[in-house]
Amino acid sequence: MNKIGKRILAAAVASSVLVTPVFADPSVDDLKKSKESAQNEVSSLQTQLNTVVGKITELESQLSSKGEEIIQAQSDLEDAEAEEQKQYADMKVRIKYMYEEGNSSLLETLFSSTSFTDLLNKAEYVAEVHSYDRDKLSEYEATTKQVETMKNDLQDEYEQMQTMQTELEGEKASLPATLEDKQSEIAQLDQSIQDAIAARQEAERKAQEEAAQAAAAAPNTQTNTTQNNTQQSNNNSNSNSNSGNSNSNSNNNSGNSGNNSSNNSSSNNSSYVPPQGRDGAAVVAYARQFIGNPYVYGGNSLTNGIDCSGFTQQIYAAFGVSLPRVDSEQALCGVEIPLSQAKAGDLLCYYGHVGIYNGSVGIIHASSPGVGIVEFSNCQYRTLRCVRRVL
Repeated sequence: MNKIGKRILAAAVASSVLVTPVFADPSVDDLKKSKESAQNEVSSLQTQLNTVVGKITELESQLSSKGEEIIQAQSDLEDAEAEEQKQYADMKVRIKYMYEEGNSSLLETLFSSTSFTDLLNKAEYVAEVHSYDRDKLSEYEATTKQVETMKNDLQDEYEQMQTMQTELEGEKASLPATLEDKQSEIAQLDQSIQDAIAARQEAERKAQEEAAQAAAAAPNTQTNTTQNNTQQSNNNSNSNSNSGNSNSNSNNNSGNSGNNSSNNSSSNNSSYVPPQGRDGAAVVAYARQFIGNPYVYGGNSLTNGIDCSGFTQQIYAAFGVSLPRVDSEQALCGVEIPLSQAKAGDLLCYYGHVGIYNGSVGIIHASSPGVGIVEFSNCQYRTLRCVRRVL
């Protein structure tokens, strides 16, 4: 059976088996993205909580300082009020004295002057005493009002800061609960990821069993087909035995053709060259031998049918590199490097797909049903997740 016949046979066998999808399960990637998003939110909430705690600490310090200022202002107000009262009391005493003594005392003071200059001095003195009393009283009244205004302003600021502190304390109290909810969400996502991986591995195991059964059944189908063809050929030979040497030669040619077909099939199976060397170029050269072979979802045969992660797994296995069966897990192997530094043989990982970098911005991969194993000239034909160096 020639190479095309083998492909048709393998495809027919594979289509008769219910294969469970195993390699391109986006749910794990989606769950991991959700987990990463939740972790970012936790980090943001933690930063926010730290900021709030810092503000509360700073505000408490300001409240303490403001309280001390209010206490000092209260003391200053009390002193100013005391001075005002004292000045007022002194002024009342002088007024009372002048009222009780009448103008005679003032006149006596003036007429007791020894000279006109002394008279003017005493008159000026009396006037200055009255002016001093009035000025001092006005000054103490103004000081009292100023201190009282300052005290009231400080009290207003203190109350505003207390309100701010209450709001920050409320925010501080609510953030831990939000953090706890997010951490619980992350724990649930972790469990969901583990469950999804376990389910996918179980599906992979079943698919591999089914693929192995299909592969085991394929040779029997091929043998039966060959036997039927041989029997039909013999029947035709017997029915045409009276046709002479010409028909005999024809039958011989037919036999030779059958032998050539078998030889070509054997030649195709043995035409794949084992890996030469152990570098990226050798990986690319080895992978290129299988271009044109079919894509089979969940398949594990480089010749009869394989999917993207099975293709990369088996290619690298030929070089002694063990990769997981699933593409999302292969994306965690080796060392991540930027695409600008990618070399031939590096692993190109996408969301739900994987392939091998050909060293010249292209990719060799098991693409899809109907396309098979191909080489694309542009590895960025779809969104690239990462590049991993595993060799």
